[in-house]
Amino acid sequence: MGLTKTEIFTEEQNKIASIAKVIGHPARVAILQYLVAKNSCICGDLVDEIGLAQPTISQHLKELKKIGILKGSIEGTSVCYCIDQSVLSEIKSVFSQFFEACSSGCSQDGCC
Repeated sequence: MGLTKTEIFTEEQNKIASIAKVIGHPARVAILQYLVAKNSCICGDLVDEIGLAQPTISQHLKELKKIGILKGSIEGTSVCYCIDQSVLSEIKSVFSQFFEACSSGCSQDGCC
């Protein structure tokens, strides 16, 4: 396997790439949209809502938890998940700054 050479990029570039990689799957986007719309913790089965098998949902939840956007607690055999609002705000800020820098770097009339 080749090296990714992440060390040659800034911390911000690596952070943006990590977040984008995790939320870059449509199932994860669907899970986040569902949790945001519910605006509460979900302790039930997401299988019916998302339409994927339980092991697949669990894997996607694990990836979302990896970047901290989900909080979870185990209550018996049930696992509850909800959006970590502080992490969501941080992610929104990171991407807002990124896109603001991109848009301010381009001329209004375009270059091509």
